[in-house]
Amino acid sequence: MIYVGIDIAKLNHFASAISSDGEVLIEPFKFTNDSDGFFTLLSKLNSFEKDNVIIGLESTAHYGNNLLMFLVPKGYKVCLINPIQTATLRKNNIRKTKTDSVDTYIIAKALMINDYRFVTLQDLGLMQLKNLGRFRQKIVKQRTRLKIQLTSYVDQVFPEIQYFFKSGIHHKGCYALLKEAPSPEQIASMHLTHLTHLLEANSHGHFKKETAIELRVLAQKSVGNGDKSLSIQITQSIEQIELLNIQLERIESEITDIVQSLDSVIMTIPGIGPINGGMILGEIGDITRFSNPNKLLAFAGLDPSVYQSGNFQAKRTRMSKRGSRALRYALVNAAHNVVKNNNTFKVYYDKKRDEGRSHYNALGHCAGKLVRVIYKMLTDNVPFNLD
Repeated sequence: MIYVGIDIAKLNHFASAISSDGEVLIEPFKFTNDSDGFFTLLSKLNSFEKDNVIIGLESTAHYGNNLLMFLVPKGYKVCLINPIQTATLRKNNIRKTKTDSVDTYIIAKALMINDYRFVTLQDLGLMQLKNLGRFRQKIVKQRTRLKIQLTSYVDQVFPEIQYFFKSGIHHKGCYALLKEAPSPEQIASMHLTHLTHLLEANSHGHFKKETAIELRVLAQKSVGNGDKSLSIQITQSIEQIELLNIQLERIESEITDIVQSLDSVIMTIPGIGPINGGMILGEIGDITRFSNPNKLLAFAGLDPSVYQSGNFQAKRTRMSKRGSRALRYALVNAAHNVVKNNNTFKVYYDKKRDEGRSHYNALGHCAGKLVRVIYKMLTDNVPFNLD
């Protein structure tokens, strides 16, 4: 067997190859983190049988992802190595040498000593889900901040409008109105026919002529601030929110496509859709990383914290909230939907509520139960069967 160690960096990578006997087959060489560099690596490996080659990369941020995406589809056996393991080997070196060339040998030797799981095409899909899920959360947070800002601007310009629409101001009808007429004076001066059409078209017929008449009267009586700078902030905030909505639709569409291509058993859980399911799968990654469901629970930060001092041992503690925040968010959100759609989880939720626990505390327990169910499903590749 031939072991190839690759030391990953931002601009240039280093690689070397050794045999099972420790013979150096390829001296350490540098190749660039681009197409030319990747094909330089392939030209060095082409002299070996592909099935006899095992390639090891340290899991270092995102710098090795492009190389991973390049090698795996070409059929190479690639392993991701925890840098802690290579650091241990490096410490055992008497001279404690640390160079990119030496690191390639250490990575190759780590492959020889330990058993690693090869990265699969499914793993690449899970990596994409993780990236998209986390990016989606960032976009949602940006949109939430913008909505809060928009509300504060409208509070000053036209405070009465927030209570006029039962669903508030954050809907297409109100956005279309405020983009065209961001002040009560402009709304009051709009032709009734145009105002009616604007509201009706953007609310899918929900708002009629009566609504337009009432809104014009309300605008005429408004005590809002006529500051033009606020009107500009209103229109541009709405444009940014609408742009983020478009971006979210594209991200969610891509997540849905990847989840469908993976055909995971997690989608058989009632109440879990492709977005939550995709986020959960992406954050968990390879389920074999966790030897038991308790480790997955701890990774999600849903395990109970421990408080003990002397002879005192707390009987009730909060969840630790360590580990992946994105996974914890997705699991709690999924648990909320599963409780609505599955009787077993509904009974469990009601039991916790009857014990005097709050809604969110009970949901946390349901999320913990869901983790154990998901662990069993993914480990044994069996569909949901708690009906």
